[in-house]
Amino acid sequence: MAKAAPKKKAAAKKPAAKKAATAKTTAPTTAAAKKAKTKKAAAAKAPAKRPVGRPPGKKAAAPAKRPVGRPPGKKAAAAKATAGRPSARKSATTTKRPVGRPATKKTAVKAAAKRPVGRPPAKKTAAGKSAAARTAASKTAARRPVGRPPGKKAAAAKAVVRRKTAAPAKRLQAAAPVQSFTANHLNEADFKADGLRPYAQYRDLGIALASGGLCQAHVIRLIQPCTDEVRKRHTHATELQLIYVLKGWIKNEFEGHGQQMMSAGTCWLQPPGIAHTVLDYSADCEMLEIIVPADFKTADIA
Repeated sequence: MAKAAPKKKAAAKKPAAKKAATAKTTAPTTAAAKKAKTKKAAAAKAPAKRPVGRPPGKKAAAPAKRPVGRPPGKKAAAAKATAGRPSARKSATTTKRPVGRPATKKTAVKAAAKRPVGRPPAKKTAAGKSAAARTAASKTAARRPVGRPPGKKAAAAKAVVRRKTAAPAKRLQAAAPVQSFTANHLNEADFKADGLRPYAQYRDLGIALASGGLCQAHVIRLIQPCTDEVRKRHTHATELQLIYVLKGWIKNEFEGHGQQMMSAGTCWLQPPGIAHTVLDYSADCEMLEIIVPADFKTADIA
């Protein structure tokens, strides 16, 4: 019985030896963990010493450990491609914008003052300048010095005014021939059947000769009977035709006005070229007729 006790003590010493062995094996693992932590901390501080030109960021630092020959990822390649490219906003606002690239609307007004000579201005600035030029021209027009020739529009307006005011006088002076005084007194022998109408006698008042052919005036006596030859429809190519009934009556028909009865004291105006027909007249019908010009043409209508 006395020899069995030492075996138990030896058995008790064996777990202690196992604990010491496990302690020795775990000690190195904790040291490795500490070294890994220090390496991570050093890697976190490493971007401060990043070479010039390499883009920052967690993913950008990883390619340093990429094996040679392996192609980079899509995101890393895109980051490298866009790292040195300037943004669109900065390029539009900078004064060193490449020639030919259009500026944005907001920056065009700001850059107009610094725009190099020869470069075309933006749309808004050009419109503003043209409006300012118009207002300046309208202001300076009122203050134009005496003797300076006016603009094209002002000269054209004045020429039209002069033409309108001077045209009637010039027309009369150019068209009116030299006139002379004349007076014609009643003489029965002056009524002759050598006029326009074979069914009438004419007394020429001498106005055609005195007016230089400007107008013609005569007294007409119609001769009975009123035949079909008299009733032929016709027109006169005149500028003015005025008739006044001195005696008796005459019945006419005018285009667009129907039949008209003209008696002593009636006066009418026949527009140039109006178609008309003599329907009937009294035996004592006598009329005064004034025609412009003195020489005119008559045309029968079939």
